[in-house]
Amino acid sequence: MSEELSCKSSLDVPLLPQWNHHEEKANIASHHSTKNTTVSLFRTCLNGLNAISGVGILSVPYALASGGWLSLGLLFAIATAAFYTGTLMKRCMDKNSNIKTYPDIGELAFGKTGRLIISVSMYMELYLVSAGFLILEGDNLSNLFPIGEIQIAGLAIGGKQLLVILVTFIILPTVWLDNLSMLSYVSASGVFASAFIILSISWTATFDGVGFHQKGTLVNWNGIPTAVSLYAFCYCAHPVFPTLYNSMTNKHQFSYVLFACFLLTTVGYASMAIIGYLMYGSHVESQVTLNLPLDKVSSKLAIYTTLVNPISKFALMVTPITDALKDLLPSTYRNRVTSILGSTVLVMSTAIVALTVPFFGDLMSLVGAFLSITASILLPCLCYLQISGTYKKYGYEVVAIVAIIIAGIVMGISGTYTSIMDIVHHG
Repeated sequence: MSEELSCKSSLDVPLLPQWNHHEEKANIASHHSTKNTTVSLFRTCLNGLNAISGVGILSVPYALASGGWLSLGLLFAIATAAFYTGTLMKRCMDKNSNIKTYPDIGELAFGKTGRLIISVSMYMELYLVSAGFLILEGDNLSNLFPIGEIQIAGLAIGGKQLLVILVTFIILPTVWLDNLSMLSYVSASGVFASAFIILSISWTATFDGVGFHQKGTLVNWNGIPTAVSLYAFCYCAHPVFPTLYNSMTNKHQFSYVLFACFLLTTVGYASMAIIGYLMYGSHVESQVTLNLPLDKVSSKLAIYTTLVNPISKFALMVTPITDALKDLLPSTYRNRVTSILGSTVLVMSTAIVALTVPFFGDLMSLVGAFLSITASILLPCLCYLQISGTYKKYGYEVVAIVAIIIAGIVMGISGTYTSIMDIVHHG
């Protein structure tokens, strides 16, 4: 769990115009208290796998169908870039042991402006991803249990909307947990769920009559921006990395955590993309579970398991947001009751967003293009260049980082435009 900041707001910090190890350490240290870090390597891996893997596994077949077979190469390219930027964040945190959150890295690199930019981008990303979890739950539950409109206290509530509200109350207790070691048990269920979804859908195709009969197309240039955006959404966990890093007993092992998490999740994403595309081709839905035949046991198991993923991931995604909300309170008001109250209000507000914008594929595409690429690709590169001073030396590392930044800008602009047009069209 990331350390709480002291009395000042997380945005009320002095400007840090240039890298100076002793000055920066003193400035950042003044904003943090110290807690014991007792999360083991294995439990951190579970939390990391749960943060990176999850609902993105349902949208990768749709992403592959949007871009064609060749776009699968972009999945591996984005995974590699995201892993690399994750290691850059670790190097930034290694520079100063008092860095506890992602905004701290921005502060260290670009002062108050850097902290503000990273705070806004990461909190928006995590918030909208959390809202997307609720949309996904509502879609799959209403597919399993079609419910007509219900009148409650004179208000007409649709079946899907009612299910979203019910799921919100189920998720709520997990957000009240404030211990990442305990949360790792919840994460374990999410990791198991992702693997079980792949197995269940594979079983549906192999033994329940769906088959792998679709050939697909080699490349669909018009769909590449959508494919890239959804692939980027699959790797949107960077804002959580400092939380995981600082929760570890042995922080030097964090590189192994990143490598294991990115390797395993990428294998899972690629497998699911190929299986879903071969099953349904261009007709695959934004969530592949919506294509599954409901009269098959394996399909129902896959959908039921899908419902576990958002419940297991929600708390981990909103932890940085709840920590930031605590920081805004005066120290005298920071207690268990206000923590639970703030978490509850946050969860309820995501439910309102989910009820207002019920387009899972389009919303996640927008998050991936605009926020995930910004928070997970561009900002880690820029912060590392500034903090390390590497930009002053021309070398292979600088060339690689600049290439990633340019590619990220191109992908972000094209994907954001396409996603906004799709949302307007569906609206």
